[in-house]
Amino acid sequence: MRKNAFIFGLAAMSLLTVACNTGGYDDGAYEILDAYTAYGENGAYVGGGSKEAASGDQFEEFADNPFVKTSQQHVSTFSVDADGASYAIMRRYKSLGWKIVPSSVRIEEFLNYFTFNYPAPTGCETVAINAEVGECPWNPEHRLLRLGIKGKELTAGETPQANFVFLIDVSGSMCSQDKLPLLKTGLATLTDQLQPNDRISIITYSGEVKKLLESTPVREAAKIKAAISELTADGCTNGGTALKMAYEEALVNYDPSYNNRVIMGTDGDFNVGVTSTQALVEMVESYAARGIYMTCLGFGSGNLNDAMMEQVSNAGNGTYHYIDCEDEMMKVLVHERDRFVSVANDAKCQVTFNKEVVKEYRLIGYENRVMNREDFTDDKKDAGEIGAGQTITALYELVLDRQAVAANQTFATFDFRYKKTLQSESTPLQLKLETNQIFNKNGCSDDFYFAAGVAAYGMLLRDSPYKGDATLNMARGLVRKGLTFDPHGYRAKLLNMLSDEQE
Repeated sequence: MRKNAFIFGLAAMSLLTVACNTGGYDDGAYEILDAYTAYGENGAYVGGGSKEAASGDQFEEFADNPFVKTSQQHVSTFSVDADGASYAIMRRYKSLGWKIVPSSVRIEEFLNYFTFNYPAPTGCETVAINAEVGECPWNPEHRLLRLGIKGKELTAGETPQANFVFLIDVSGSMCSQDKLPLLKTGLATLTDQLQPNDRISIITYSGEVKKLLESTPVREAAKIKAAISELTADGCTNGGTALKMAYEEALVNYDPSYNNRVIMGTDGDFNVGVTSTQALVEMVESYAARGIYMTCLGFGSGNLNDAMMEQVSNAGNGTYHYIDCEDEMMKVLVHERDRFVSVANDAKCQVTFNKEVVKEYRLIGYENRVMNREDFTDDKKDAGEIGAGQTITALYELVLDRQAVAANQTFATFDFRYKKTLQSESTPLQLKLETNQIFNKNGCSDDFYFAAGVAAYGMLLRDSPYKGDATLNMARGLVRKGLTFDPHGYRAKLLNMLSDEQE
C-alpha cells in the first residue's frame, strides 16, 4: 500500500507548481480506517488511535468537541496551538486529487495558518487579546464567539541570536523531489535570511547518524551551503538516535539569550532505533525544559507520520509545518521566520460563561489541546508557544437563553495566561464580554467572517456532525469578505481553491 502511494506521489510531482492554489476530489482515492477516540468527563481529549490511511500517511483520530451545557460545566480551558500543518496537508491532497482524510483536518490549524489583523500588544506585554461575537452563519439561531491573540512583533534589534541545529532525514524515503530536494532549497534560503553571527549545525540520519557540520557562524554561509548541497537520501531511518544528538549539539552551543532550536525536516517515518512516539515525546520534553525549542517540517505523501510530528512538536515547545511546495517553504522560513522566536510560552486560554445567558457552548477545534480547569493557573502545566508577530484564533459556537439576555451584562470572561520566558511566572490578561456585543447591529470585522469561512470549510471536510447549514458556497462568501487584509495573498489562494471546488 505504501509503495503504490509513493509511486503515485512521484507521478504527481508535476503538480507541485500549482499545489498551493488548486485541488480536487477523487472519491475513489481514499478510504478511512476505523479508530477509537475517548474523551474524559470534562470533554478533554484523552486518547485516540494513530491510524494509517489508504495512502500510507498516518493521522491521529479524534472526534469533534461536543456542545457542553453550562449548567454542568461553565468554564472551558485549552492550550493555544500555533501549528499550520493541517491546512497545507489538505492543500497537497487536493492538488494530487486525493480525498481529504477527516482525521487530517484540525480546524485550529486551518485558522492559525493565516495571519489576522489583530491589535498589537502595548506597554510591557508581549501578547494582546481581543474578542467579538456575531451570528453563527451555519446556525443563525446560535452566536459565534471569536477569540483573538496577537504576539509582539520584533524589531531588528530585538531579534535574538540564533543557535539552530538542522536535523535532516536523509533516509531512502526522502528521495523524491517533494522531500529532500525541496528541503535543501529551503535550508539554503533560510541561511540567507539569518544574521552573520547566527550559528548553524547539521545532523543527518538514515542508517547511521552523522554530524555533517559543526556549529558554524552564518558569516561562513558558503561552508554551510556546501554541507547542505551534500545531502543525499539513502538507507533506513534512525530518527530517535539522531534527535538526541541534535539536542545535545544544541546544548553544547546553548545560551539562554539565544533562540536555541532544533529544526527537523522529515517525512516522520522512523523505523530504526527509538520509534515509539511516546518515547520520542518524553525525550523532547526533557530538552524543552532546558530551553531547546523544536520546529518540525513535514514533507511528502505516502509515508508521512503526521501523528508523530504533531505530538513531538507539541512536546518540544515548538510548531509543526507541512511543506508541500516552494511557496510554503518561503512562507515558513522567510515571510514568517520571526515566529521561530517565542514571545509567549505556556500560553493558555480560559473562558468562563455566564450560566444565565449561555446555555451551551462548543469549542471549534483544539480537540487535543483541551485542558482541565485547574491547569490554567498551574505554571507547571505545559501549554503552547506563540511566535513573534503570530496570531492565534479560536471560535466558540454558543446557544443562548435569549430571554435572559439583559443590557450591560457580562456573558463571558476571556482569561489568558502566558510566560515571557520558560522559567518565569505566568502573566494574566482578562477581557470581559458584555451582552450588548451579542446582537451587534454594526456588523462584525472582516476577520470574523474570514475565520467563520475557514471553520465552515473545515467542518465540511471533516463532515462534522456540527456543520449545520454550512455549504461550500457559504464558505466562499465568508472567505471573500475577509480579503481586505491579506499579507502575501494566502487568503486569496484559499478563495481560489474554494472557487474551483464543486458542491
